[in-house]
Amino acid sequence: MIRKCKEHGYFRGEVCPECGNSGRYVLDDEREERLGRFVSGALRHFPDDVGLTMDKQGWVNMDLLCDIMERRYRWASRERLVSLVESDVKNRYEITGSRIRARYGHSVDVELDYPENELPYLYYGVSQEEVDMLLDAGIAPLRQTYVHLSTTPEKATESASVHTENPVVLEIDADEAQNDGIEFMAVNSDIVLAESVPPEYLVVVEMEE
Repeated sequence: MIRKCKEHGYFRGEVCPECGNSGRYVLDDEREERLGRFVSGALRHFPDDVGLTMDKQGWVNMDLLCDIMERRYRWASRERLVSLVESDVKNRYEITGSRIRARYGHSVDVELDYPENELPYLYYGVSQEEVDMLLDAGIAPLRQTYVHLSTTPEKATESASVHTENPVVLEIDADEAQNDGIEFMAVNSDIVLAESVPPEYLVVVEMEE
């Protein structure tokens, strides 16, 4: 559920995490999920199919997206779209002026323009079956435009746990790779993007039990 606190803005849950105020109702769980699926599809995977024109950096016109969204869902509104974006703890989308885009997760061809990564090491969680293959061939995107790397071993483990019960974490020597011309973009505090990561920058992290 998404609600709005007068003092702290949109939040997810029953009470504002900043002050404990219950706030004003904006969107229930079912509609939040439906709207989230639509926005994800429109901004990451099939903008053309819903009637959007996306530029090279992944931006689309906010007013047009709202018009399309409101025709599809009678209960949808600009405020509900903004609430979805601003309350998202995963920071999946961003709005700038009259434009909106997904920060990551694209399967369409985009050329994102985020700042260069400044962390010396990055991390990537995989299944045990994938380890040897990736150490030999490197990391390349499968169904997405970019490889999504994590900023901590814990975040890499969390991401990989969605797909495997016993994830293995690979450490990427981002400092050396960037010195060699490999580009890494810092999307937010958790995610860094790369077009690919060659195998010579990868080692397995020995996680503490």
